[in-house]
Amino acid sequence: MLLDSLIDKATQLNSVTVAVAAAEDTDVIEAVLDAIDRNLANFLLFGDKEKIQAIIDEKNREMASNKQLKIVHADSKTSAAELAVQAVSSKEATVLMKGNIQTNIILKAVLNKEYGLRTGNVLSHVAVFEIPGINRYTIVTDAAMNIDPNLEQKAQIIKNAVSIAHSIGIENPKVAPLAAVEVVNPAMQATIDAAALTMMNRRGQISGCIVDGPLGLDNAVSSLAAEHKGIRSEVAGKADILLVPAIEVGNVLYKSLIYFANAKVGAVIAGAAAPIVLTSRADSAESKLYSLALAICSVNK
Repeated sequence: MLLDSLIDKATQLNSVTVAVAAAEDTDVIEAVLDAIDRNLANFLLFGDKEKIQAIIDEKNREMASNKQLKIVHADSKTSAAELAVQAVSSKEATVLMKGNIQTNIILKAVLNKEYGLRTGNVLSHVAVFEIPGINRYTIVTDAAMNIDPNLEQKAQIIKNAVSIAHSIGIENPKVAPLAAVEVVNPAMQATIDAAALTMMNRRGQISGCIVDGPLGLDNAVSSLAAEHKGIRSEVAGKADILLVPAIEVGNVLYKSLIYFANAKVGAVIAGAAAPIVLTSRADSAESKLYSLALAICSVNK
């Protein structure tokens, strides 16, 4: 299993500490306890201490004396987010994880000018999928952060995804900027941007990968489809990274893979001073564990 091997890889790396904002969530705690069992990381849990401890107790786990876990009480979710981000900013922790809290609250703390995790780079969502029947990782970006990225932002989104790909062992990832067609159409901005990104890669402005587009989804992932359309490319049919043109496309593709294809996924926010595990509250404990492993691998890249 691809994502299970990612967990194995993470356990072999130097131990990191994860700061969890608003940790009072059953699936989050389950992922944390599983990670501790696997010696994946140490944890600082920020939130309602009584509720967090109650969930741990429900799991029939004695964690009070465990050196890998510390609970820090916070009076509100906003306070929990601020404390968690500050822990990462001060190097007390190395990964930030979202718990039972709205995304905008934790991102506000991440972007705080005094103690946040700004780097000047674009923050982007990088999802690593294990799809049944496909014996390689499929990376989708950006499905959750950037609504309608321009060319410069797309270039940074690619760089973020390439960095994550490198951290999980894909040395020279193939990147497909997706569009509805495979030719440049002046009426379709996605095709113009895809062609520009391809040229930027060839000129060395985007490195560490191979970019070729525009490509339709079928031609990006299926060699047979690319062959039928006469597309000759190092990327066509073999794409590791799928760059979507807008958040709606990414969001639908992300959820389609999970609900229609029964894919497994781990995801992080890249581009900040530290990896951010920003899973949905609807994501399973397993998905949260995969995301933790992905974040740990990216810390130690």
